[in-house]
Amino acid sequence: MAIRTIEVRSLGELIDRATPAEPDPVSGRHRDSGVYRGSGDARWPLLTSLDRLGGITPPHTKRALEAHILRNWVRYSRPHFPSPRNEWELVVAAQHHGLPTRLLDWTYSPLVAAHFATLGARRGIDGRGTDRAIWRLDWQRVHRHFGFPELALLTDDLDRLRDADGDGHFTPWELMREARIAPFACLLEPPTLDTRIAAQSAVFTLCSVADQAFDAFLAAHGLADALTRIVVRAEDAGRVRDQLDLATIDERRLFPDLDGVAAQMRRYYS
Repeated sequence: MAIRTIEVRSLGELIDRATPAEPDPVSGRHRDSGVYRGSGDARWPLLTSLDRLGGITPPHTKRALEAHILRNWVRYSRPHFPSPRNEWELVVAAQHHGLPTRLLDWTYSPLVAAHFATLGARRGIDGRGTDRAIWRLDWQRVHRHFGFPELALLTDDLDRLRDADGDGHFTPWELMREARIAPFACLLEPPTLDTRIAAQSAVFTLCSVADQAFDAFLAAHGLADALTRIVVRAEDAGRVRDQLDLATIDERRLFPDLDGVAAQMRRYYS
């Protein structure tokens, strides 16, 4: 089954698409259970920051550096991060601060994803604007497929997950070796290391392999239908961006510090 693609022309249409028509039978509320990710180019696959370290085309050329990157992060981050609960929290902190990892950023909010999708004026090789994408992932379907509970995992849960060495702890180093680990993907709720994670309703996906784009991995396991690509055409991206600003979905709220204030003003006045 192929990835479903739909188009929206406004923020209102996006909200309508993200709001289930039928209420939840237990809560009675019209709440979506998916997570979202914004992309500045609808043609791009779902690449992690580790993938993009080697460039968009071809991806995955830096996979062999993953262990070296993490080892140096552990070494040099210690004065600034002295008491992580476990090694997975170190990986989350690395991703949060911009270090390339195999984690992929998502958010519970389609509006936050739309913010990142519509930032900047992007041009294709033909000089025209590029279509944007807001990806939706039915993560509970992914969890059911790989035998996980329909709850997002915490770093403490990962520590006990699929232990390959039989010592009761599952570590990032075991995942990098991959040889004895059955394929899986899961949703990870990070600890609130700072206010940015909370403001962005941030979550991550973690995948057992680092040599495939995430959408290709899901398709290979019969899970392409867990993804929906919501496309905002280039000619509509400016309108959606202005609507997001009216709804106060901007850098000042999503990066609640002086850098966020400066970034919002810089973009607004440009």
